[in-house]
Amino acid sequence: MSSLQETLFDSLSAENLKDSDWLELIQRLLDYGVLCRDESRVEADLYDRFVRIETLVDDYLSLMGVRLHHDARFQYVRLIPPGARVPGIDDETDTPFNGGLRSRLNQHEVAVILTLRTEYDKSLREGKVDEAGCVNLSVEALALSLKNLLSRSLPDSQIERKQLFKRLRQLRVIRFGAEADLLSGDSWIKIRPMVVNLVSNDLIDRLLDASELVEHSLSDMTKDSDDESVVGPALEHEDHDGDNEGLAHTGGSSLFASDRDDLEESDEDA
Repeated sequence: MSSLQETLFDSLSAENLKDSDWLELIQRLLDYGVLCRDESRVEADLYDRFVRIETLVDDYLSLMGVRLHHDARFQYVRLIPPGARVPGIDDETDTPFNGGLRSRLNQHEVAVILTLRTEYDKSLREGKVDEAGCVNLSVEALALSLKNLLSRSLPDSQIERKQLFKRLRQLRVIRFGAEADLLSGDSWIKIRPMVVNLVSNDLIDRLLDASELVEHSLSDMTKDSDDESVVGPALEHEDHDGDNEGLAHTGGSSLFASDRDDLEESDEDA
């Protein structure tokens, strides 16, 4: 046994934890990239375990250049991949990094996350945030905001919409009940405060400015139908198979991806 392992096991023993407890916690963090105490009983147990050995976990992950963002108030912890820039968190290094824990989001996921961030900011200004830092939003309101901001619609297919919302829940951006009918506009979701650390304020400002310009352009077109069509500015957050500028890379490009769905279902049962 190496000296590193001995130090690790000694530290675990001091907290009355076994190596299997450590392995479960580290695998979950590397797989999901985030822990939220209020997500499920399983995740609550893992979060409480993390709090007991936070320094040990931080030291271990720092050897790989991975940082932790722990919000004790809202009781969540997120992994920050090497070289990633996260809104509201100081950069520690500019060392290039190409892959690993970073999660590639498709354009639809990016669009919905951007919309969720704008809705969260709006509710924050209006004081409509609960004690856990979450914001309630109906599916109908989300669809309307998505249409107004980015001229996009939520998937009509039940399977595609379920996959989209499940992905956002895995990223711990939203929360919804198992009984929620996501095809119904009357269903409600909760936007978690973690969305603030995924999207930069600068990107949101540019998005809102672009949205206003498009709106003015469309208004001009309706006033004078004889004029040539006015083309609104392209929204800068959209890209094709490239990085999404302004959107933070999230932990969660799974090292144990084949087990992700099983873990998610088992958490819900718990």
